[in-house]
Amino acid sequence: MDSNLRTLGPAESRVVLSFQEQGRTVVRAADVLKLLGSETSARKVIRNLIRKGWLSRIVGGRYMLLPAEHGPENLGENNILALAAAAVEPSYIGWWSAAAWHGYTTQKPMTVFVATLKQVPSRTIEGSDVRFIKVTPRKFFGHETYDVYGRQVSISSPAKTLIDCLDRPELAGGPAELARIAHSALAEVSPHDLLAAATAMKSKAALQRLGFLADLVDRPLPDDARQSLKDAIPKSYRSKFGRAERREGDIGYVAAWGLLVNARREDLLTEVPRIKRRESH
Repeated sequence: MDSNLRTLGPAESRVVLSFQEQGRTVVRAADVLKLLGSETSARKVIRNLIRKGWLSRIVGGRYMLLPAEHGPENLGENNILALAAAAVEPSYIGWWSAAAWHGYTTQKPMTVFVATLKQVPSRTIEGSDVRFIKVTPRKFFGHETYDVYGRQVSISSPAKTLIDCLDRPELAGGPAELARIAHSALAEVSPHDLLAAATAMKSKAALQRLGFLADLVDRPLPDDARQSLKDAIPKSYRSKFGRAERREGDIGYVAAWGLLVNARREDLLTEVPRIKRRESH
């Protein structure tokens, strides 16, 4: 690697030092133009800083300022999380992507899922597919800042990650992957934190799926949390989990949770090795 790769010219130094002093992590082309006062100079400086590893392009006109201590190398395999979260503000990494970050699955989703408050088209950032999911304000909570290879990234908390996945299974890899995520998360996250997040979401279907999957993956909720969960679900409320249509061998209606499960038990547990091993004996 060229030892002079990170060497900065006067204008480049001015840009980098100015934004570092401000504590900026996301830089806009307009910010550079304002600082330098020349569109031609701004474009040249941005182009050089990308080449030298000081900036990484997020989306049109937005760049991430890379810390000097990381050198020109990529920030790591999770760099895309930082780039995706910085593409839209406010936002947070959620669903399957957050579950993978928290270690609730060994799967590495091909798409990065980002929660936003506005409609944003899907994009390709640094060769990765990024899908922005618009959520209602009442569901936009429960995210925390985590250090991702030197970048501060907003990611849903452990409890909110599972509840988000329960609310939108299609964004969590589907029913079987969701069962795997639930099995891992329920072993680590306080059931009372889960209940608080689920009730704040006001998603009755998520409440039902939480109760059902906790039973299915052999991570039953404590009696008090279980009763509180049941009390939060209207007795007349019904929802589905799994396929749109029922097939022979499906679990069917689960009266305890008012949930119609259009999936076979063995299929839901296919990604939960511990239970499969136990039941094979």
